[in-house]
Amino acid sequence: MYAISLGDDGAELRPLEPWHADEFLAHIGRGRDFITRFIPFGTQVTDTASARAQLTAYANKRAADSGSLHGLWLGGELVGGLMFRTFDAATGVCEIGCWLEPAATGKGLVTRGARTLIDWAFDERGMHRVEWYAAVTNTASVNTARRLGMTREGVLREHYPYRGVRQDIEIWAVLAPEWRAARARTSHNDH
Repeated sequence: MYAISLGDDGAELRPLEPWHADEFLAHIGRGRDFITRFIPFGTQVTDTASARAQLTAYANKRAADSGSLHGLWLGGELVGGLMFRTFDAATGVCEIGCWLEPAATGKGLVTRGARTLIDWAFDERGMHRVEWYAAVTNTASVNTARRLGMTREGVLREHYPYRGVRQDIEIWAVLAPEWRAARARTSHNDH
């Protein structure tokens, strides 16, 4: 399978598949309290069978072309990931999301991996809109959307019940023409 280098620090983006269940479980275990502050699936992955079930659900989404899961590895260790939570090629709209264990934060892994996946969604799949949802209290996620050049479109008030509280969710998005224009400006500035 593929492994896409995300830089000189040994970071890689790879598919996260059902056969990674034990590695996925160990990763969630290392970061469970941190991950589950905002990411519900961290509470559901408690043993190898539940880890495999989570990964299989996304493998099935990939097979149906309705979503996918991608791991972030650093120095050969799974430390987080990105997902197309939804992917609708017919309408050209998808939602990208992420998670990390604490030791992997602050290294730009999510931003670098998301850029790769957004390029793919626009260039290879012809998507028109990539969305990013983040709890208003999830500053790291909101900042990543901002770094990716997304536009904050609004807040879905008390949209998502999680841990007994209805969360306000910010919605961010970038459109294909905006992404291409920003990428052209960046590559022009690099020369």
